[in-house]
Amino acid sequence: MIYHKPYYHKTSKEWIILIHGVGGSSSVWFKQIRDYKKSHNVLLVDLRGHGKSQSYDNKGIIKYSFQDISKDVIEVMDHLSIPQGHFVGISLGTIVIRTISELAPERVSSMIMGGAVTRLNTRSKILMKIADLFKKYVPFMWLYSFYAFILMPRKHHKESRNLFIREAKRLARKEIMRWFTLTAQVNPLLKYFREKDLSIPTLYVMGEQDYMFLPQVKRLVKKHKASILQVLEECGHVVNVEQPAVFNQLSLAFIENQNS
Repeated sequence: MIYHKPYYHKTSKEWIILIHGVGGSSSVWFKQIRDYKKSHNVLLVDLRGHGKSQSYDNKGIIKYSFQDISKDVIEVMDHLSIPQGHFVGISLGTIVIRTISELAPERVSSMIMGGAVTRLNTRSKILMKIADLFKKYVPFMWLYSFYAFILMPRKHHKESRNLFIREAKRLARKEIMRWFTLTAQVNPLLKYFREKDLSIPTLYVMGEQDYMFLPQVKRLVKKHKASILQVLEECGHVVNVEQPAVFNQLSLAFIENQNS
């Protein structure tokens, strides 16, 4: 079972479940935990191969899918007897949440998608091609650092950029390559998600400077009736780190609105 850490609230029965992105870990939520656990139960997980979930490296697994990763999270929910939760994700963690909502929609009360990835644009595809061509010859952290700089180039993105690079350094090379292969195959899955509206209440929180992914999210929200979009000014891709106070306020208000 993947690493997980629950924070129990004395009276609330509601759960907030936090899903980090590729190369990160549950530590990326350090600016959310204090606010969230004041009013809700909170569940942190480290996705397989990330953070403290390193055990999959020794199981002979060559590759896996977003369904496999999503089932890990559902397994933790079953283990802790959590019937459903409000899922909060960042970056590629939003794809995991969307996959969970496909596999077990009854387990998802709502979705808060920060820096959501709903489509890889031309620049993203080119970067993936470059990484694919050079992955055998160049240390992956060089490629990862380059990608992080392209995605988060501005001075005030530095904290987010450094956080993700620091966390990615902890991954084993085998794990990095598994996730890289998975990411390279993500476009057909994203196309399916764009076309299918599950009618689960969804809040997208995007930075106005998230030029790779914001345009695609704007188009998606126009099609999906249960989705709304909040764009944060002077903010890049990792919205929960760059503007935590606003992110926390928006996400908690959205969750509270589902219960009213």
